[in-house]
Parts: sequence; C-alpha cells; structure tokens
Amino acid sequence: MVPFNDLRRQHRLLRKPIEAALQRVLERGWFILGDEGRCFEQEFAAYCGAAHAVGVASGTEALYVALAALGVGVNDEVITVPNTCVPTVAAIVMTGARPVLVDVDPVSRTMDASRLEEVLTPRTKAIVPVHLYGQPADVESILTVATPNGIPVVEDAAQAHGATIGRRRAGTLGVMGCFSFYPTKNLGAIGDGGMIVTNDPVLAERARLLRNYGQREQHRSEGPGINSRLDELQAAVLRVKLPYLEEWNERRRQIADRYREGLRDRPVGVPRRVAGTESVCHLFAVEVPDRAAFRELCAAQGVETAVHYPTPIHLQPAYGWLGYRSGDFPVAEHLCRAVVSLPLFPQLVDDEVDLVVRCARNAP
Repeated sequence: MVPFNDLRRQHRLLRKPIEAALQRVLERGWFILGDEGRCFEQEFAAYCGAAHAVGVASGTEALYVALAALGVGVNDEVITVPNTCVPTVAAIVMTGARPVLVDVDPVSRTMDASRLEEVLTPRTKAIVPVHLYGQPADVESILTVATPNGIPVVEDAAQAHGATIGRRRAGTLGVMGCFSFYPTKNLGAIGDGGMIVTNDPVLAERARLLRNYGQREQHRSEGPGINSRLDELQAAVLRVKLPYLEEWNERRRQIADRYREGLRDRPVGVPRRVAGTESVCHLFAVEVPDRAAFRELCAAQGVETAVHYPTPIHLQPAYGWLGYRSGDFPVAEHLCRAVVSLPLFPQLVDDEVDLVVRCARNAP
C-alpha cells in the first residue's frame, strides 16, 4: 500500500537528534519564549532571507497576528481567494474584518491579480494571496495593484516553505509572510506552530507584543494581545529539521516530475510549472473528470489519495453570510470539484511513485 503521507518515516530518520533536542528542553526546564524559540526565529528568518521572524502557536494565528499588527479590524475588508483552506478566512474573521474573495488563475491556481481592481473599496485594508499546494502566487503582479493604493500584502505561505518568486523566498515580498508548522507541512513540528516573517522592525515588534498579551515585560501589558506562542519543544524539533528542508523540497520536486512525466499523455490535469517561480510541491493535486471513480480505483490498488479542498470558502455553511453564490468564482469552483491529491512526501520511494503513476494512468 502507498500511504498518502507517513510521518513515521521522517521521524525514524531523525529520531536521535529529535529526542536529544527534546531532552535538552526538558533538562533546561524552560518551555515558553526561551532560547530554542529565539534561535529558531533567527534561523528561519535567515533561511527565508527576512530580517525578522516571530514564532506563534499556529499558521492561523500567524495570519491573525499579522493582520492585527497592521491594524485590520471591524468594518475593514481583506481580499483573499475561495479555494484555500478555511483557516485563511478564519484568521481574517478573527480580526473582525470581512473576507472579500476573488477568483484564481487556472494555471497557478492562485490569486488572479487581474481581478483585484474589481473588488477594491475604501475599506480594503489588506490582500492575502495564498501560495497554494507549494506554488507561489503572483505576488509581484498583486503588488502592482496593492502598492499604488497603499494596501499591504500579507502572504499566506503556510504550504510554501522555501518556494521562490524570482530570487526571493515566498513570504518575503509582501509586508509580512505567514507560515504553518503543522506536522504535515514541508517543515512540520510535532504539534501546532506558526511563524511570521517581515523586514519591518515595527511590525515585528507589534507582532511580538500581540502574541503575548501585549507584554514586553511580565505583568505589564502595553496594548491588546492574545496567547499565541511557539513553544520551546516545537522550536527545538523545528531546529533539527530546518537543515533538511532544501533536500526534502528537492525530493518533492523529483517526485512531482516523475508524476508529470508518467501522466503527460493521460487525461489528468497535472500541476504546471509557472515561469519565474519554483514550487516546493507541498501537494500534487491533479484534476480529473470523475473524482469519486478515480479515488475508488486508486484505493482498490492500494494507493491512498486525498482532496484539498472539496468545498470553496463561499459555499461553506460557516461563510454563507458573505453573500456569494455558486457560480461566482468558476475557476475556483471547478478546482474544488476536480482536484485529487496524490501521495507526495520526501520519504516516498521510487517504486511507490511508479505504482501511483500506473494507478493514475488506469483511472477514469
């Protein structure tokens, strides 16, 4: 059987250094906002090519804290896309702002910058492009709309650790970039975790205050804040894994290339390369005419698949109040109906990849 993902394989490779890192934290007896977190913030900022990094408790809260640091709040609007995971929009709603959606480009499956002008209003306070499946959005084109209008861009890079746009890492083109370290991410913790990166020292300091009750020092709150801190155990594990990220991302690209080559003459829509960017292939989502039949055949041959994401934001029961209807975002809606994610993780072996290709080639 080919699993969709198997985190145990990665843990077996790094078991000794991870256990040593955890033991180091336990012996130190300091579990929140300590040396491990500070060191990981510095190391991750350097990896991204950013001046500052602020560790938080999850990718969702990274987005919330970033938007709150920009002053986004009640009666404001934040533009994002319909085919993202719910946390993107949940973070916007947490600020009190209203999510405004735009359709996506059918090739990159990310925000269509040409549609932004249609939805800008005086209440637009931020734009949140999503680097979906590890494929960077066209942030440069988005900035050509956002910057003249004085609108900050906050990148949702939860699935794009190490992806590039030109020569810059995803997460560093906007005013802030937000990452998740959920265990299945390209750089995953052993629990929840997140990070904000920025080149703006003022925004970095606001984020640090917001994540810790507005406190710069204990028992003195300088402003509003929440409890959203990357704990020392997670930071220690992530420090062990970070040096392997480039190697793991390259293996993901190799697997993606084998899939593309193996399926190039079949009626399966594979993720296409986008000029000027380099994906980190967090997911390999193919488009198929009959998703249920495709998945059933794969399962019968021992290949696990998944769907990311079956229901667009505007058709989720929780967000019906936004007032959108079926048909408002045809590209995103098509993708949500058609995509199936094939197994893709760095420890997948070539024989398993070949079995997935054979299965996908035979599927309806």
